[in-house]
Amino acid sequence: MIRPVQISFRNMERSEVLEEKILQEADDLDTYYDGIMSCRVVVEVPHRRHEHGNIIHVRIDLALPGSELTVTHEPGLHGASERSAVEEGAKAFEAGAPHKNALLAIHDAFERARRRLQDYARRQHGEVKVHAPSPYARVARLFPGDDYGFLTTPDGVEIYFHRNSVLNEGFDRLEIGTEVSFAEEEGEKGPQASTVRIAR
Repeated sequence: MIRPVQISFRNMERSEVLEEKILQEADDLDTYYDGIMSCRVVVEVPHRRHEHGNIIHVRIDLALPGSELTVTHEPGLHGASERSAVEEGAKAFEAGAPHKNALLAIHDAFERARRRLQDYARRQHGEVKVHAPSPYARVARLFPGDDYGFLTTPDGVEIYFHRNSVLNEGFDRLEIGTEVSFAEEEGEKGPQASTVRIAR
């Protein structure tokens, strides 16, 4: 079990139901990564009220050895999952459903945290096995019209990259299967390449 779990409510009443949900979800995170040192969760109704009910924002801050992982759930923004945006939007039209909205938002935020922890654990294990400062990968998919693509590492992990990450304006020279070296960072939706260099 993660200790301590700090829970804060902003612009809304404290709720034992929501606290219990958060504690259950936080306890489950241990099965994805057992090195979590602390967990802080903020559930907030923004000051700006929406026409069809309140939108619930959830922020999770996890302290990890030598790092901190932050997950936010803000329905309707790019950072929220499609399921969150669709279901949260539908729930917002239900009269008197603030708890349902908040429970769904909490669940979806912790779902994102679970995916991020899995990525973090995978990268940590990869660092133990591979000590190369610039890992290699191949271009798996390209979306030239949208200026992004995906790399596949030798162990099958997909890494997102943007045109601006490719050094020496090399995006237009990339093809499926092109070998590259890259530097990885944690993005909003998981691992992404901060720099991509075409292998010579």
